[in-house]
Amino acid sequence: MIELERIRAAAGRARPYVYRTPIVPVEGALLKLECLQPTGSFKVRGFFAAALALPEATRSRGLITVSAGNAAQACAYAANALGVPCRAVMPDTAPATKVEGFERWGGVPMFLPRPKLLDWLTNEGWKSEPEVFIHSFADTEVMAGHGGLGLELVEEIPDLARVVIPVGGGGLIGGTASAIKALRPDVEVVGVQSDGYAMWTRVLEAGGPVSITPDTIADGTTAPFDKRMLGLMKEVVDTWVTVPEPKLRAAIPLLAVAGKVGAEGAGALAYAALEQLPAGPKTAVVISGGNIDPKLLAALLNQ
Repeated sequence: MIELERIRAAAGRARPYVYRTPIVPVEGALLKLECLQPTGSFKVRGFFAAALALPEATRSRGLITVSAGNAAQACAYAANALGVPCRAVMPDTAPATKVEGFERWGGVPMFLPRPKLLDWLTNEGWKSEPEVFIHSFADTEVMAGHGGLGLELVEEIPDLARVVIPVGGGGLIGGTASAIKALRPDVEVVGVQSDGYAMWTRVLEAGGPVSITPDTIADGTTAPFDKRMLGLMKEVVDTWVTVPEPKLRAAIPLLAVAGKVGAEGAGALAYAALEQLPAGPKTAVVISGGNIDPKLLAALLNQ
């Protein structure tokens, strides 16, 4: 797990730039609304923590990351606030809403087909770029920054018994669960994926990387497997839930009605998992992001 003191230090660095997001009750759970962060997702916590951990001379070169959208937006927002440039390698299928958000903060996208993007990551393509690279999830300072969310949950929900978190590459759950387990080891951590990209359950079954093509509206969870994350996932996740894609699509309008919350696919995943979990324990659900394409939202509301 990530050390508690490292998490506290990372959360402290990020604190002036991020929100302590509200917790909203719905039937059977408490929603932690990370969709209300400045860029519409939890990612700003980690990017500010990581960027501010860099020596100023290194940070002044600019920041570069790889992302389907939310990490890119967080990177650009942090870079803009800190007065440095930002670029991101993005899949050519990245949602227009997220690309526009990234560019709004001065980010410069570099589009690649997913296979070439994965090759760029595997071959550490950032080493030939002038900026300093911040990995979108497999970076210890990024994960420690996300751990600030876990600190807030423990502080604000004294009788917390279970936390439900969407999982992509593993950065959010890795940092959040490390903080929670350090302070409240009895809390059950539930990791959630869509059956349209159930990478981690397949990885854990196989004991290593698997070949899988994303087919889900939860684009924010379609990060590739990184072997550095495997041990941490085994350590901090107690239970895995896979949500059928039709249930995920139905959860977005249900969440809008029940919680008055606009969530993207990845953001609604943990809420969608509630019906597959036993009722009773005091449960927090992380709504990780709200950057949904307006056309997709309209279609889901009218289905």
